[in-house]
Amino acid sequence: MSVPIYPEGRSLSFYYGDERISFLREKRPKATGKVQIKVHPDCRVVVAAPESAEDASVLQAVKKRARWIYEQLRDFRLQLEHITPRQYISGESHYYLGKQYLLKVIETSEQPQGVKLLRGKLEVTVRQKSPQKVQQLLNDWYKARARELFAKRMNDLLEQTLWVSGKPPIRILTMKTRWGSCSPNGRITLNPHLVKAPRECIDYVILHELCHIAEHNHSERFYRLMKQVMPQWEKTKERLDGMAFAYLTGYIDKEAI
Repeated sequence: MSVPIYPEGRSLSFYYGDERISFLREKRPKATGKVQIKVHPDCRVVVAAPESAEDASVLQAVKKRARWIYEQLRDFRLQLEHITPRQYISGESHYYLGKQYLLKVIETSEQPQGVKLLRGKLEVTVRQKSPQKVQQLLNDWYKARARELFAKRMNDLLEQTLWVSGKPPIRILTMKTRWGSCSPNGRITLNPHLVKAPRECIDYVILHELCHIAEHNHSERFYRLMKQVMPQWEKTKERLDGMAFAYLTGYIDKEAI
C-alpha cells in the first residue's frame, strides 16, 4: 500500500445551474461526522466524508456549498489561463521543509556547480545559465537532502514502531502519484518531492509506510497503529494534501470545511 499524492476514491457529480461539477469522494477515517470540501488549484474537487455516510447525504452537504465551489473553480480556471512553466531563473520561489526560498542563479566559472541553502535563498551556481541545468542541479540537491533526511527520520521513528524488526531498506524515487509506498517484503520507497514538506508531514508518510509493514491493508488495525504512533495524523494528512499542488508546482490550495 502507499500514500497517494492526490486522494483516491469514487467520482460523484451535481449540477449548479447549467454546469455539471464532478468531485472525488474519499473516505475520512474516524471523522468527526463533518463533510470536508477542498477545491484545488488544478480544479479538482475532493470531498472527504465518513465511510458510513450515504452518497445522497454527501451530495446534499456538497450542494449547500455549491456556490462557493463554483466560485473557487471559476477563480482557479482564470489563474490556470496565466500559469506558465517554471523557468528556473532568479526570483522564483521553491519549497524546502515547508518553507519557501527564493532561487538565486549565479553564473561563474570560478566555483563548482551546485546548490547551497544560504541566507534564506537557494543559490544555484552554474558555469553557463541554462534552465535545464538549473533544474537538474536542483533535482539532484533535493534527492540528496531527501536521502539524508529520510534516513535520519526513519531511525528516529523506528523507536515508536516496535513491530518493525531491523531497519527497512529505503529507496528514493520520483513518483507522479505517490508520496511513498511499501512493498510486500518491507522495502519503503519515498518521493524526493516530499522533502519540500514540513518534517511533520514527512514523519506522517514514513509512519504510514512503517504501519503497512505490520498491516498491508487500510484495515481497522492499520488505523489503530497510526493513531498510536501519530495521534493527530489526520490533520497532518490534510495539511500535506492541501499543499501537494504547491510543492509540485508552486501554487497554493484553497479549502472549505
